[in-house]
Amino acid sequence: MFNPRKIEAYFELCLWKFRLFTLIPVLFGLLSTLNFFVIGSLEVVEGILYSFQADYQEDGAFIEVITKVVGGIDHYLIGIVLLIFSFGIYELFISEIDVRFQFQEVKILQIENLDQLKHKILQVIIMVMVISFFKKALSMEIKTMLDLLLFASAVLLIAVSSYLLHLQSNNNPLIRSAPQKQQKNDHNQG
Repeated sequence: MFNPRKIEAYFELCLWKFRLFTLIPVLFGLLSTLNFFVIGSLEVVEGILYSFQADYQEDGAFIEVITKVVGGIDHYLIGIVLLIFSFGIYELFISEIDVRFQFQEVKILQIENLDQLKHKILQVIIMVMVISFFKKALSMEIKTMLDLLLFASAVLLIAVSSYLLHLQSNNNPLIRSAPQKQQKNDHNQG
């Protein structure tokens, strides 16, 4: 016999289990993290090896070493974005990571809502952009006053965006984690 409650319960169970498909981006995010860490490490090692062979008297040797090391850091940061994404998606859709509670001092991977996840990813993406800008700035030749003005403007925009991001994370209750909220409440009561 047709029972709407049973159909509804079955549909809701299927809908609830459908969230397990988010394991796919979690898994590939972790694999991509590993990939970017390996690529970053290879680039840093390449920079270190180049530094032993480089003739620092010739133009550009020092900049080449710094560019390789900074490029490695850039890859590490992209890997960190993917790691934060994977942890966040897992905790939001699958389950809290129980082992995390044994290491309370590590708060970067504590994600309670989607806004917090987006904010943490955005912070690291901005850092990637800053590092990429720094890497490009090393090889940039400033020939005119306009070049210098544009370069200074870009640095100013990066500084302002970092400051605004810092303000937002300190003032937005959706983004602050529970321990930060508790510290602020304790401070206000004392």
